[in-house]
Amino acid sequence: MAVAIKIPPVLRKYTGGSHTITVDGLTIADVIRDLEANWPGLKGQIIDETGQTHRFLNIYRNGEDIRYLQRLSTELKDGDVVAILPAVAGGA
Repeated sequence: MAVAIKIPPVLRKYTGGSHTITVDGLTIADVIRDLEANWPGLKGQIIDETGQTHRFLNIYRNGEDIRYLQRLSTELKDGDVVAILPAVAGGA
């Protein structure tokens, strides 16, 4: 099952500069394992030492934040798009 992953500029050094890569997986966790197998070091930038996504990253499946779905257990289907985005904070 092919899933497109949108990689933010800050993580592209792990993917050889690629902004979109295609991986296989039935869940977000599967996709992250596939990312690590093909692009070593990338998983550590996405997952913290507790096994959860880093607080400063947001992951979306087809525009839906996985925090409001099943987090890393969120299911994927062929053709889904997963976007990894750095969290943005700010104020006046």
